[in-house]
Amino acid sequence: MPVHFKDISEEMKEEPMESIADEGESSDESMESENEDENQEKAESQVYLPGQALQEGEELTVDKSAYRLLHHAQSGAPCLSFDVIPDDLGGSRESYPLSMYIVAGTQAARTHVNNLLVMKMSNLHASKHSEDSESESSDSEDEDDDRKPVMSVAPIKHQGCINRVRCTKLGETILAASWSELGRVNVWNLQEQLNAVENPSLLAQYRNKCDKASASIKPLYEFKGHLSEGFGLDWSRTEPGTLASGDCKGNIHIWRVDSSSTSWHVDQRSYNSHAPHSVEDLQWSPNEKNVLASCSVDKSIKIWDTRASPQNACMLTASDVHTTDVNVISWNPKECQFMVSGGDDGLLHVWDLRQLGSSGSSPVATFKQHTAPVTTVEWHPTEATVFASGGADDQIAQWDLSVEADHTEEPQGVLAKLPPQLLFIHQGQSDIKELHWHPQCPGTMISTAHSGFNIFRTISV
Repeated sequence: MPVHFKDISEEMKEEPMESIADEGESSDESMESENEDENQEKAESQVYLPGQALQEGEELTVDKSAYRLLHHAQSGAPCLSFDVIPDDLGGSRESYPLSMYIVAGTQAARTHVNNLLVMKMSNLHASKHSEDSESESSDSEDEDDDRKPVMSVAPIKHQGCINRVRCTKLGETILAASWSELGRVNVWNLQEQLNAVENPSLLAQYRNKCDKASASIKPLYEFKGHLSEGFGLDWSRTEPGTLASGDCKGNIHIWRVDSSSTSWHVDQRSYNSHAPHSVEDLQWSPNEKNVLASCSVDKSIKIWDTRASPQNACMLTASDVHTTDVNVISWNPKECQFMVSGGDDGLLHVWDLRQLGSSGSSPVATFKQHTAPVTTVEWHPTEATVFASGGADDQIAQWDLSVEADHTEEPQGVLAKLPPQLLFIHQGQSDIKELHWHPQCPGTMISTAHSGFNIFRTISV
């Protein structure tokens, strides 16, 4: 059921960079009184869809029963790009509380320092309204304190705002690549920061060291060969240490790590058939190490064979796939013939790559739920028919292509306007920029916006 969430209780702040709030605690009232209030709320509540005008006296609140997990975190300056750091805590973990790690990049005001932030979020309890957490519910203040989420942050000073950040695992080392507004792409070793967030005393030592101007942490490698800043950035899933970066002049460069895994060779010849239009997003194929996809302001999606020379590498071009800029693409990791794209026109298109680029090719599905540019889209890591999208309209939508209309029970009222594939609408953030599914915590999503981070799992996925 579509829901809108406005507030998530109080924020628990240690300091401006380190605050995280949980899904909200119930007040110390009698069970009878709570049940009466809940029954009254259910009787008076209505489903809200984005774009509806609110009447006088109406307000938007979250239906917490629609979430298994719901937390909100602040990082000081907004982080408009982030990535999930792979960890050793196990895959497919659904036992609460959860812990997870991310790396994010700030876009601070001109007078402030920007940072690459390595963050550990822990003690993330399930919603008290979730069936999975009934046994956790308690009115004890001590137990409520034990449920408070915790966030530890190890910053790395960064030159310029961070347009995009992506991480990978090379051997046993976690690496991050960052796109700076100054036109540089850096590669960082995050091991020291990951060690620091595990131990309060190590974190204090690390921060003391970082406060010294002479102790600036240097990247492993820096590339200054792009002609402008950019946004396109992706590590290969099938060839560790291979990176693609694309800039606002339409140039794409391919990086490959050397045999010692300590430095990178960047081909100075660019893949530039998008030029002079900006490369907005890049995606390596999930199963072919030499195949790369790009999308651009020129309204096209291109597929590249990186074994060929740059002038001959573009093996497929699909033009006018959107009516305006193509902002984001995501390659299905399970059914690799499918890709989803989102554009400034607010449209989501699902493509069969076997037909893409052919004469008169059209998407296999199109959705017009977003009322502003789509800024982020990503397939579910294990469910081949599920993806999520977010946009400048402050919506995050979850979709399932396998769902068909049930003609025996036609939806009524405002719900009749929704496509059956739309599973859930999540709101509450302002100017959503990026979302990712956590690959090791089934159904859990993290999203970032100007208003901070959300960490949540809905009852739909």
